[in-house]
Amino acid sequence: MPTRRKVNSVRVVLIVVVSILIIAGLGSIFMIKTGLSSTGNGDKEIVFTIKSGDTLDEVVQNLKKDNLISNLSVTKFYAKLSHNTNFVAGTFELNNGMDTKEILSYIQDSTKLKKDTTVLKIPEGKWAKEIAAEISEVYNGKYSAEEILNQWNDVSYIQKLAKDYSFLNVDDLNNSNYKVKLEGYLFPDTYYLEENATIDDITRVMLDRFELMYKQNKEAFKKSNMSVHQIVTLSSVVQFEAGSKKDMAKVAGVFYNRLDQDMKLQSSVTVCYALYDDFNDPKDCETNPELDSPYNTYMNEGLPVGPILNPGEEAFQAVLNPDRKGGYLFFAADIYGDGKVYYSKTYEEHQQICERLGLNL
Repeated sequence: MPTRRKVNSVRVVLIVVVSILIIAGLGSIFMIKTGLSSTGNGDKEIVFTIKSGDTLDEVVQNLKKDNLISNLSVTKFYAKLSHNTNFVAGTFELNNGMDTKEILSYIQDSTKLKKDTTVLKIPEGKWAKEIAAEISEVYNGKYSAEEILNQWNDVSYIQKLAKDYSFLNVDDLNNSNYKVKLEGYLFPDTYYLEENATIDDITRVMLDRFELMYKQNKEAFKKSNMSVHQIVTLSSVVQFEAGSKKDMAKVAGVFYNRLDQDMKLQSSVTVCYALYDDFNDPKDCETNPELDSPYNTYMNEGLPVGPILNPGEEAFQAVLNPDRKGGYLFFAADIYGDGKVYYSKTYEEHQQICERLGLNL
């Protein structure tokens, strides 16, 4: 039977432990409350920009850098706990009188974007000349498509960009055969731009987005036996060829299998790009396999001379992680039906599939 002294000692220990826990809890509550409070009284306006693809860590660090939040850790903890992590890319007008909860809510609302923000939407698979035309349109002709393309083909400008973006190789891009030197690197996304943005500003926003994808997949890029430019080129072909995202990895696998066996890619979409200004109908690509162009993979071995459009995330993932199971060397899509893609190992099988689908070889 415990003595009264031992019981009292246990009680004292319990009281101390409980007191410590209460103090720690109160301290945590105080730290959280302080960490979520505003940094000022609202007398300071701050223009805050979120780049497309910015992570929670990057957004929070930038908020701290602009002295808009009091505590990095508390802000990140609250953002995750309250599911306030889906931020809108673009420019906002904030002030130091807003507390952390207000700021996180504010930068998730596209209606709160700075009023002079210009929205540029670039879907996957667009040609550089189409993107240039879209930029010209959203900026109401402030820049002509020709002016934009000229800058994207300017070797001295490419050299300047290459100093800031490690994935750009001047030797790869300085090719007189290219339609547009930055083709393939203008990453598809929705961008919220300043009304007074220059062509250089707009270009760098798209390259920043490419860089994010590149950094996230840097190990896969390193492990590949292809250069960055070759990966961009093959990704552009896969983007153009694959009827849906689910087919991309398998289509990429077919191209890898053909390259391994020193077979020509024979991709009709490379003919589409070779036609360029004369391309009006996908059928034109099927009927011009002998077109003399370094882009034409019916006439030339290996990859086309360069990218044939601007691929998106899924196409890059497919090329970096191809599905080569089955050893397929051919594929054909039911372009007159449901778009389903059929794969085969031999040319004879491929012929039969194409005949069944009503496709011309």
